[in-house]
Amino acid sequence: MQTASWLAPYMLFEVNDMSETQEIKETTEVIPSRGDIARQNFYDGYNCAQSLFMAFSDLTGYTREEAARLSAPFGAGMGRMREVCGAMSSVLMVLGILRGYADTGEDGKKAALYAEVQELFAAFSAKRGTFLCRELLRKTESGPDVPTPDARTAEYYASRPCAEIIADAANLLESYLQETREKDNF
Repeated sequence: MQTASWLAPYMLFEVNDMSETQEIKETTEVIPSRGDIARQNFYDGYNCAQSLFMAFSDLTGYTREEAARLSAPFGAGMGRMREVCGAMSSVLMVLGILRGYADTGEDGKKAALYAEVQELFAAFSAKRGTFLCRELLRKTESGPDVPTPDARTAEYYASRPCAEIIADAANLLESYLQETREKDNF
């Protein structure tokens, strides 16, 4: 059986003992999207920012625990202030790690990075209508919410669009990174 070269990294080989002969059977494994991983992280109890940032931990070089700690304060629109969506804040952190600059004289790199940020936020806003947490949640009041997180119950998950918003942001970033791979610094 001939396998397309791009599919090879996703192939698994099973060895079945058939008495004196061995048969090697090729199987394919379904690799979940970053959106699926981020959504599951949210259902596992992580906040929006953590859920997305952890889904890209293999690219950023952070362990899942480090990724969860670093991104924790960005959840719920930055510490439940309902400002920039936490998932989109994590999009920026991933983008910064992969394509950020460290030299102060890098105006060209700065402009290129800011253009990417604006492109990603425009795409997200085109799909979701906004990148502000309170507007995504359709909250009418502005300003900080109480700092105590809501209990993660079945009703909580059923009443919030967060899991799908997080998945959208993760899939957007995953697609963007795949399409623009030549810009990566790693």
